[in-house]
Amino acid sequence: MRTGSNLLEDYLNRIDGVTCHGEAFNQNFIGYPNRKDLLGITHRQREDNPDRLLRAIRTRDGLGGFRYFHDHDPRVLPAILSDARCAKIILTRNPLDSYISLKIAKATDQWKLTNVTTRKAAQAHFDLHEFERHVAGMQNFQLDIMRALQVTGQTAFHIGYDDLHDTEILSGLANWLGVSVDPDSLKSNLKPQNPQPLSEKVANFDQMQVALRGLDRFDLTRIPNFEPRRGPVVPSYVACPAHPVLYMPIRSGPEDRVIRWMAALDGAASDLLGKFNQKTLRAWMQENPGHQRFTVLRHPLARAHAAFCDKILDTGPGSFSRIRQQLGQFHGLELPDDPTDPGYGLKAHRAAFEGFLRFLKSNLNGQTSLRVDAHWASQVTCLQGMAEFCLPDHLYREEELADALPRLAQTMGIDAGPVPQGDRSQTDRLAQIHDAQLERLCREAYPRDYMMFGFSDFCTKNPA
Repeated sequence: MRTGSNLLEDYLNRIDGVTCHGEAFNQNFIGYPNRKDLLGITHRQREDNPDRLLRAIRTRDGLGGFRYFHDHDPRVLPAILSDARCAKIILTRNPLDSYISLKIAKATDQWKLTNVTTRKAAQAHFDLHEFERHVAGMQNFQLDIMRALQVTGQTAFHIGYDDLHDTEILSGLANWLGVSVDPDSLKSNLKPQNPQPLSEKVANFDQMQVALRGLDRFDLTRIPNFEPRRGPVVPSYVACPAHPVLYMPIRSGPEDRVIRWMAALDGAASDLLGKFNQKTLRAWMQENPGHQRFTVLRHPLARAHAAFCDKILDTGPGSFSRIRQQLGQFHGLELPDDPTDPGYGLKAHRAAFEGFLRFLKSNLNGQTSLRVDAHWASQVTCLQGMAEFCLPDHLYREEELADALPRLAQTMGIDAGPVPQGDRSQTDRLAQIHDAQLERLCREAYPRDYMMFGFSDFCTKNPA
């Protein structure tokens, strides 16, 4: 927002047929400070209809453009990014340099320098938390741009702050735009405002050095995520017709237990509302002001075991016979033809479940040809999918349900009975085979669930 982007704009405006109209969509002014209009469109008119100004820039003679920062009018960004005829020049700078420059600009209120005799001096005070927010905002904005360009198959011209005095790179930029330029014309009267080293620009430089040591520059603690994105799966949501309660299930969780409790509130399971689409669910939400939405987390090991028993081990309706066949043929799982066969004991069950956990790690990391099914997708990803439509008001853990659901009903003035017990056959069986090896394999398959939700090891003494 300071020398770098001003300098790039100045260079672009020196190219015949190219006009950069400043910060056309800055929320505080239009184009430049103290300007009342841009291309005949006033600040008020732009606020009412930003597309009007975008059209004016696009249809003006020559190649028109503007500078866009992460905090400018967000309404025009989708149109900019999706338009392949709009050339994207991405200017970047060392985030620490940009942070210090911004701090000094705010302190001096000097955003552009053409004469060094009028330069205002100030020192910045480094604040670690403020810097982290600054970096996060820049990174998120850059990632959004990168993804939009990847999705639409576009290529941007990337240029760094330190490249702005390289006439060969600037000439290359002009060629990329499809225009010609005389390199000798690429000279600007703008001056760097703070060319001195950081040690002279930062008042608490020593403290800054110590604080920056704690930053993970290479993101070493990041957990890679190759799991495909999921949608909100609105058709699976269940609501009470007589009470404003909506259950947003995560598959392989305690769905049967929760639904039986909701049915008890209204009298009969057949009366529960389901098979929503987004339109009908919005209508239900509008018709039920004060509604409460909730979902339930299950321990990753118990959830993986439930998915294994219900969808892979079982051969009845609703099971995944084709995936079962693939797991036996290519992933080494030894599964019985009849899961009720007395010859299939705990030892065989533990071995098969261990193989399933190993498969889950590969599957969730995108290393298998089989789909990542909702019944074993990570719970973090399921919640992110929900957020595309709406987030739950309450996030309960399975072991809390006996107290949490009646308390939820009480907050809405509903007399609720006790929460039914769930089928303990799967959890008892898991408790019998549980050991450190299964726990380790599950943590390897679901590292984000364990980290984000703080799950400890599966409790065999009192499993949910």
